[in-house]
Amino acid sequence: MARTRAQDFEEKSRSILDHAASVFAEQGMDKASMAQIAQQAQVSKALLYHYYPGKDALIFAIIMTHLEELQDAIEAADDPALDPRRRLRSLVGAVLDTYRGADNQHKVQLNATAALTDEQKARIMAVERGIVKRFSAVLDQINPDLKDKDRPLLMPVTMSLFGMMNWVYMWFKDGGRISREDYADVATTLILEGIKAVR
Repeated sequence: MARTRAQDFEEKSRSILDHAASVFAEQGMDKASMAQIAQQAQVSKALLYHYYPGKDALIFAIIMTHLEELQDAIEAADDPALDPRRRLRSLVGAVLDTYRGADNQHKVQLNATAALTDEQKARIMAVERGIVKRFSAVLDQINPDLKDKDRPLLMPVTMSLFGMMNWVYMWFKDGGRISREDYADVATTLILEGIKAVR
C-alpha cells in the first residue's frame, strides 16, 4: 500500500528548501552537509532524507522552485495588449519583485548547477529559455533591427538586461534609498534608451 502524504508535506518541504538554500549560500555547495541542513531546518536527518535523498536533489528542487515561481510571476505580469515599452517594464518589475527575499535561492541557482545531472540541467535550462524568450520577444517588438542577420544583437541585449537583474542581489538593499520599483525603472530605461543607439 502506498504511503499517504502528510497534510503538511508541502509546507515542510518548502521550509527545508528555504533552510537548505541558506546553508548552501553561506557554506558553499561542497562544504554544506545534509547534517547542517537538517540542523538548520530543525528536522531529523531521517526526515530530511525522506524528503530529499541527497544534496543534488535539494539543489535541483531549490532552483526549480525558484524558477517556477519566477515563471509564474512573469506570466501573471505579462500583458501583450500593453505598449511594448510598458510591457517590458512590467516584466522587469515582476522579476525584481520575485527576487525579493530570495537571495539565497538566487545564489544557489547561479553557483550550483555543476552539482546537477545532465537531465536536471536540461530541465532547468528549458525553464530559463522560456523566460528569456518572453523578454526577447518584447525587445524584438521594440526594436526589430536587433535581429539583423549580419549583426544579431537581440540575444546579447536580452542577456544584458538579465545581467542587470540577476546581479542586483550583490548590491541592492531593501529599505535603502532606491526601491525595487525605482530600479525596475532604471533597468528598463537603460535598455530602452540603449537599444536606440545600438548599431
